[in-house]
Amino acid sequence: MKRLLGFFAVLLLTTVSYAQSGAKMEFKSDTVDYGNTSKETDNGIRFFEFTNTGDAPLIIKDVKSSCGCTVPSWPKEPIAPGKSGKIEVKYNMTPGPIRKTITVQSNAVNHSDGVVALKIKGDVTKKEEVNILDKKKSLPNQ
Repeated sequence: MKRLLGFFAVLLLTTVSYAQSGAKMEFKSDTVDYGNTSKETDNGIRFFEFTNTGDAPLIIKDVKSSCGCTVPSWPKEPIAPGKSGKIEVKYNMTPGPIRKTITVQSNAVNHSDGVVALKIKGDVTKKEEVNILDKKKSLPNQ
């Protein structure tokens, strides 16, 4: 019985020592869907919300976009354990499909090397232009 109890004590201590401690970054969603939108009705700003679920301050080192048409901004101060933050993404609303990746570099221990890939998607439609010089269709000749 003592051996069994000793075994479980060692197993518990080993398990606790392997538990990751440090900052942990948990996102509400890793994808933002713009849906079908247009430049005239949308400013292109969206947010990725996250929480530090770890036991150490979360430090976001850098956030990069896959192209210059998307500009991210993020909190520069450390995020305390249990606190939340937002990464703002502004897309320039060029007509066409949106398929971009935002790469977040942090000290989060729950992501490989602290790197998280976030995605934005959607479709920006072009406003249909009306040419006033085009003849309007009138009633058929009588």
